[in-house]
Amino acid sequence: MTPITEVEGRRLALSNLEKVVHPATGFTKGELLHYYATTAEALLPHLRDRPVSFLRYPDGPDGQVFFTKNVPPGSPDWVVTAQVPRSEGPARMVLVQDLPSLMWAANLVTEFHTPQWRIEAPDEADRLVLDLDPGPPATVVECCEVALWLRDRLAADGVETCAKTSGSKGLHLLAAVAPTPSRATTDYAKQLAVAAEKAMPRLVVHRMTRSLRPGKVFVDWSQNAARKTTAAPYTLRARAEPTVSAPVTWQEVADCTSPDSLVFRAPDIAPRLQAHGDLLAPLLDPAGAARLP
Repeated sequence: MTPITEVEGRRLALSNLEKVVHPATGFTKGELLHYYATTAEALLPHLRDRPVSFLRYPDGPDGQVFFTKNVPPGSPDWVVTAQVPRSEGPARMVLVQDLPSLMWAANLVTEFHTPQWRIEAPDEADRLVLDLDPGPPATVVECCEVALWLRDRLAADGVETCAKTSGSKGLHLLAAVAPTPSRATTDYAKQLAVAAEKAMPRLVVHRMTRSLRPGKVFVDWSQNAARKTTAAPYTLRARAEPTVSAPVTWQEVADCTSPDSLVFRAPDIAPRLQAHGDLLAPLLDPAGAARLP
């Protein structure tokens, strides 16, 4: 029998709680739901008013893994949805606005991905993102070297950046920006990537051509396009271990000498939040949003 749980007055059916969804550590769906419940205070502000794309892995990362952008069938009528423009025509997507909606979505077993804009202005970015993706044998250690250069370069333009792990191999840099057309944000991000390649040609590549990437860090500027999404802060990733896209301090970035030092799993996050709070809180302060040059 599927347990029924009440979350802030909403009744939820939470299923298959004993199913292992991260096989390397035996991490179960019940533990996944507990993780999201205890991380919700930090996570929800980064999802609010952003249409969510779900990367679902209901049978774990070795089962079927698939993206869902449209509202899933059978969604409760109290889950907030919104019409979102797309090149192929408008679609209706989910907004995860509160704890009941988060727990309902987490029960689907999913990664959370969001665009760099809010639903009230679908082509006006309020965040800048740079996805640093290492091509083996490069690792997150090389990503950190590139991240420090980009942080200083952005600071020269008056843009304050935050960092988080991707939850996979790389690193994400994020900045709050005053509302800016997504195309302009994308152009600026590409300029930064090109500048990083010129400054560190042996380490950085800005082009997407995969044959250019081995041993280098690809600075993916394209995720600023209005149609693109990026793994949200604090989301679990569909990996064998329950790794998290976790905010990190700049000191941790500077001190990184081993890939393992920037791998964070679900049990690590509550102690980190207690020690640091939400390291990405500056992204939520409109007063700190930078105007791009």
